[in-house]
Amino acid sequence: MTRGLPRARGLLVAALAVAMTMVTVTTTTAADPQSWQHVPVPTQVRPQAGLNEAVAFGPNRAWAVGADAVGREAPGFPLVLRWDGTAWQRQSLPGIRWQGELLSIAATSPTAVWAVGRDSAGGAHLLRFDGTAWNESRPPRGVVLTKVVTGGGESWLIGSRDGAQVLLRRDGHGWRDVPVPPGSVYGLHILAADDVWAAGATDSGAAVSHWNGQAWRQTIVSGFPRSAVSSVLAVSPTEVWAGGTAGFVGGPPGKPIPPLLARFDGQAWSRVTVPTDFGSISSLAPTTSGELGWVAVARSQKWGPPGSNPPLVPGPDFLAWNGQSFTEYAEPAVAGEGRSWALRLAPVPGTATVWSVGRADGPEGTFAPRILRFG
Repeated sequence: MTRGLPRARGLLVAALAVAMTMVTVTTTTAADPQSWQHVPVPTQVRPQAGLNEAVAFGPNRAWAVGADAVGREAPGFPLVLRWDGTAWQRQSLPGIRWQGELLSIAATSPTAVWAVGRDSAGGAHLLRFDGTAWNESRPPRGVVLTKVVTGGGESWLIGSRDGAQVLLRRDGHGWRDVPVPPGSVYGLHILAADDVWAAGATDSGAAVSHWNGQAWRQTIVSGFPRSAVSSVLAVSPTEVWAGGTAGFVGGPPGKPIPPLLARFDGQAWSRVTVPTDFGSISSLAPTTSGELGWVAVARSQKWGPPGSNPPLVPGPDFLAWNGQSFTEYAEPAVAGEGRSWALRLAPVPGTATVWSVGRADGPEGTFAPRILRFG
């Protein structure tokens, strides 16, 4: 009997250890909050690559565009990545041999995906995916393209012609010019052909304009010099959001710029306080119900404690809005890379998942593509 006691005690201790391990794992898993996760790019993507924008159709289908093999004197090559539900894969672009970059991507359906780009000579390129392959589509004559935006069954282009900004709408027969609001337009949110919101800037400050199908009505949302908004999200006629930078006057070179987030309540625009002191609001993303869900802040910084050196510390890269307040999130650390330069959000329809793409600091002054996912 006495010989069996040590063995029995050992088995009991082992069982308790397993039980405690199970309890610890369960408790840790339950306590872990959701966070942004780094998702690797395909190994075929060469060094010095970056991503500019993404669009998602569901958990198993998303696209991202940018450029790779960009050197100090080399323009690089157009880059298209596709998410298949498991990993990102590089897509071949047969017949597309120009050097340059894809700047923007948007879609009205999985078989009508548009991407705009620019070659090394400054020429505009318009690509379309028809559900099977990517092909060049003839861009509007004489227009330098910067962005494609879709919504409400509509497809619009932002660009310039002879130095003047243009907006173009696809009407079934081709791309037709639409009147442009005063100043510059950097972003659009399209609800319908007669319900379009534009984010931009004028000499008077950051501006948001609304198109009713006949004319634009513009409002200055921040009169601070050099302020601008580049993203706009229309939830309803009494709730519209716009994000960008608050601008600055004077100061030393490289002085950080405060972020700007403004909200329209149906009567007036007001500035919304965000939990960071400097940076640029680069993207807004809705929830599945169309409410504001996420705010991305590129190069976010905060003032450190009094007397700290350096005086600024990293701020939140993402802000989740619950209708009343923000929850702060930081992008994950990636070995051998620094923080992202830009964060472009792409929500996955029907889910709480959100993608973020951009480019990050690499070693010795280089940069690297960055893909993050929440949910």
